[in-house]
Amino acid sequence: MALVDLIMPKLGESIMEATILKWHKKPGDVIKEDETVLDIATDKVDSEVPSTTTGVLEEVLFNEKDVVPIGTVIAKIRVGASSAVTQSQPAAQEYEEARLVEEVPYQPSQFVVQPSATVTKNTIRFYSPLVLNIAQQEGINMTELESMEGTGQDGRVSKKDILAYVAAKASGNQQVVIVNTTVTEPVTEKESSSNQVVVSNNTGVATAGYSGNVEVIEMDRMRKLIAKHMVDSKHTSAHVTSFAECDVTNLVLWREKIKKDFENREGEKITYTPLFIEAIVKSIKKYPLLSSSIDGDKIIIKKDLNIGMATALPNGNLIVPVIKNADQLNLVGLTKKVNGLANAARTGKLRPDDTTGGTFTLTNVGTFGSIMGTPIINQPQVAIMAVGAIKKRPMVIETPQGDSIAIRHMMYISLSYDHRIIDGALGSTFLNSVSKELENFDGNRSI
Repeated sequence: MALVDLIMPKLGESIMEATILKWHKKPGDVIKEDETVLDIATDKVDSEVPSTTTGVLEEVLFNEKDVVPIGTVIAKIRVGASSAVTQSQPAAQEYEEARLVEEVPYQPSQFVVQPSATVTKNTIRFYSPLVLNIAQQEGINMTELESMEGTGQDGRVSKKDILAYVAAKASGNQQVVIVNTTVTEPVTEKESSSNQVVVSNNTGVATAGYSGNVEVIEMDRMRKLIAKHMVDSKHTSAHVTSFAECDVTNLVLWREKIKKDFENREGEKITYTPLFIEAIVKSIKKYPLLSSSIDGDKIIIKKDLNIGMATALPNGNLIVPVIKNADQLNLVGLTKKVNGLANAARTGKLRPDDTTGGTFTLTNVGTFGSIMGTPIINQPQVAIMAVGAIKKRPMVIETPQGDSIAIRHMMYISLSYDHRIIDGALGSTFLNSVSKELENFDGNRSI
């Protein structure tokens, strides 16, 4: 008999951890090779983890909702002789303690939370799965968690610390005081002896209650991740947005002319998205800095043009599947890739690799009726382009014979870019290049 480790798999570049959503098997269950053992989720996509061998699930080391680093052993599978499953203990004592939280509560007489002197504003604090589980169960948000002074190594918040905080917060004789972290005066012994809980808060705004007729909705996991990524992107990149207006009449008329024949021949509907991506790829080849990232004080130019396209999910959230090597695909290939990834996103069948490796992103805000937008950069990229709704408008047409007014199909496009490495001149020049590619579309092009 031998024990085989089931490892949290690597799900793409830059993904360092995953959340366990559901265990499909429990200790003692027989498992076949490649049979799904559990579902996991990253900030990109949900996925299934199959068994790497045939055997019996001996031990589960993590609970549902735990956040686990990539490469960590998450379960053990017994292979070989068929015998009873042993009742072994979890690999780490913290996971056993998670089941004892209700049995042995911590009851302090008072507890004061202050910003730790050992944890600076820019320090990334580590929280064990046990602490995160308790925080989630007790409704403690990350602002409160970050404010706690940890007694563990390097200022980490331990089980004892968070239980003390929970008990202090639940005490009827205690009061929660919001302290702005810009205040440098320490809490005196006299102030801390008044049986208060002092919580550091960067915003200095307390959200103790809600007035009026309101409905409170808990964010789902993906919405929380999206919110975090958007804020992180704003804190990382110096965002600037430029706008351009382009006449896409030739492109619109060409698509209307060939879309039925295209669908009959290729079995795919042709949308505007592959046409936009084609124009973006041609322009990036002229200005390769738009397909890059920043690593410290180095600029990394990405030679593989992998174009992400923001896609709406049925629940209203957005995900960004990536078309790999888009510059190597013709219009038919782009159309099939766009449709395939969009369908996979809507049906929940995207693979982890489908959302990684993007070097530039396109978002079509016109799908929802907007005429323009100011999108947020998808890190670690340095630019994202938004296309608005196509509208008919009267426009002045300049000809050698003189000016005239005609009805044209017009569209606004916008480019948000990282001003740390892309100046306004380059950003505007690139945007103008995309505009010209769309305006000069060949209306006699064959399919």
